[in-house]
Amino acid sequence: MTIRPLHLAVLGATGAVGRALVQALEESDLPVASLALLASEHSAGAELDFRDDVLRAAAVGPGAFAGKDLAFFAAGAATSRAHLEAARAAGCAVVDLTPAFRGDAEVPLVLPPLNADALAGFARRGVVAVPGPASAQLALALAPLHRAAGVERASSVVLEAVSGAGQKGVSELEAELRAMLSFQEPPPPTALPHRAAFNVVPQVGPFGDDGASEEERAVAADVRRLLGSSLRVGVTAVRVPVFYGHVQLVSVKLRRALGAAAARELFRQAPGVKLVDAPQEGVYPMPMLAVNDDAVLVGRVRDDPTQEHGLDLVLCGDNLRQGGASTAIELAKLLAEKHLKLG
Repeated sequence: MTIRPLHLAVLGATGAVGRALVQALEESDLPVASLALLASEHSAGAELDFRDDVLRAAAVGPGAFAGKDLAFFAAGAATSRAHLEAARAAGCAVVDLTPAFRGDAEVPLVLPPLNADALAGFARRGVVAVPGPASAQLALALAPLHRAAGVERASSVVLEAVSGAGQKGVSELEAELRAMLSFQEPPPPTALPHRAAFNVVPQVGPFGDDGASEEERAVAADVRRLLGSSLRVGVTAVRVPVFYGHVQLVSVKLRRALGAAAARELFRQAPGVKLVDAPQEGVYPMPMLAVNDDAVLVGRVRDDPTQEHGLDLVLCGDNLRQGGASTAIELAKLLAEKHLKLG
């Protein structure tokens, strides 16, 4: 189906995800008639390159979504909630990349390779939610196993890059590394609870009364919503001193026997997944291989001798693309083809 050129907006265009969105749009075949970069008053005026042009970010305000077909929201949950009604009033569809609506039963949570049909519920609120990067990566890897042998339980240790905390997290790690490599005291952290440089922080988001962090609860909830509410999912989220690329160490208990060799064959054929599994040759998922790749890299696939029908594996994905910019653009294409009224 041919899509007419779209009038688009990116809310949060100067942040880490927003910049990745603009870059991914430039690389994509999505036809763009116009692109408005929207930001806070503090970031207004920043310039980004886009398809042989230089675009300047404007402060979001009244009329920002007028004449727009679709807006990508990437400026944080509170900002998404604050501007959704303005977008709806302007007839502008919203693809939201923040946690704002992921748990809302009236808003479809969609990962195109898994549940594109859920977009049928988009019209109810005029918004579709993109699963978080760790959720998307884990769901894509578990999906072929779940179809073939039924996943009874999955446990993941998610090693999250600092870009998961936005551009502030990236800038904070840069400043810390620069200071410490010059034998100086690093500036106190503001985006993260503790210094990231030369450190590992077992906290991503605030803790609840049950001891689980906000990110841990969110990843488990998203995966269950994508793959089935009966799936038991345990998550431990850890911030590591890497700029881009989340890594996950995953243990899976299947309902039926499968085995590592059969699992590898499933991963070779699974959409959104790339098997990177030759450990004897030093080939396995790593952030340096995953950055700027839309696929989830899966490797170190092996049988788990501690449990019946158990598998262990390692995942890695670019957190700004899968469950981020690339997923959002894929959703925009599907909306334009089937769900938007384009005059």
